[in-house]
Amino acid sequence: MSAAPVVFLMGPTASGKTDAAVAVVERLPVDIVSVDSAMVYRRLDIGTGKPEPAVLARAPHRLIDVREPFEAYSAAEFARDARREIAAILAAGRVPLLVGGTGLYFRALRRGLAELPAADESIRAALAAEAATIGWAAMHARLAMVDPATAARVHPNDPQRIQRALEVHAVTGEPMSALLARGRDNALPWPVLALAMVPTDREWLHRRIARRFDHMLELGLVEEVVALRGDARVTRDLPAMRAVGYRQVWEHLDGECDAPAMRARAVHATRQLAKRQLTWLRGEPDLACVPCDGADAVARILARVADVVASRSRR
Repeated sequence: MSAAPVVFLMGPTASGKTDAAVAVVERLPVDIVSVDSAMVYRRLDIGTGKPEPAVLARAPHRLIDVREPFEAYSAAEFARDARREIAAILAAGRVPLLVGGTGLYFRALRRGLAELPAADESIRAALAAEAATIGWAAMHARLAMVDPATAARVHPNDPQRIQRALEVHAVTGEPMSALLARGRDNALPWPVLALAMVPTDREWLHRRIARRFDHMLELGLVEEVVALRGDARVTRDLPAMRAVGYRQVWEHLDGECDAPAMRARAVHATRQLAKRQLTWLRGEPDLACVPCDGADAVARILARVADVVASRSRR
């Protein structure tokens, strides 16, 4: 894998990915592409852990600040934009280093993502009404007729997935399995060296999460959310405002909890996010893990990326 032209640096929140990436960029001909579903939003700076301007001047990050908080940004859009940035970095003779913790973005980029239709509430309602009459087992049998591949992997007692597959077929006239297969045609065309910064001691990560959130509060996270609330286009149900930290501060400002409870909720939610990220990483193939709580974590990441740079220079 040392010949891979693209490097992924993954890991849970607060594992030190940004610091490691900046150290790499300062020493090697590497450019960073952010893989973070919250950093894409402008004005979400403190709560996302976005690098400060002085750091960005030394180590620019592509694909941050590409949307306003009230604008949509999908995994499919990220995959398209990231492929464009990777191609540009490679054309310049440098190595793309994709850094972040948004697993869906990494997966969409590496494996491709189907363009499935948006939800159609009228079709969903009709399917639900029909299921109430004939039962979900009969709906699953119907799915088997129009999309046997999807029916084979969806349990007859899984109404949500049965309904979605029948809805996709009703909207597009095509089996969802065919659309998903077509999405895989958009998989990343370059080989990848996938690195992950993971803790050997979960409590180490928990302590980092708590300290980092306290630092965000000191930097003015509450004031950042107050400013966002001043924009009538920014509401609490937006994906940007459902991000960990922002959601809890918004609830606090709405009077749903006091400041200590807000902090406790945010730290707990961040720990849960890290747990989900670690679970996702365990399912990723060909992953080289580096203990982020080790004193030599950055040096080990640097050495692996240096191998990629050296292998490219030998070609």
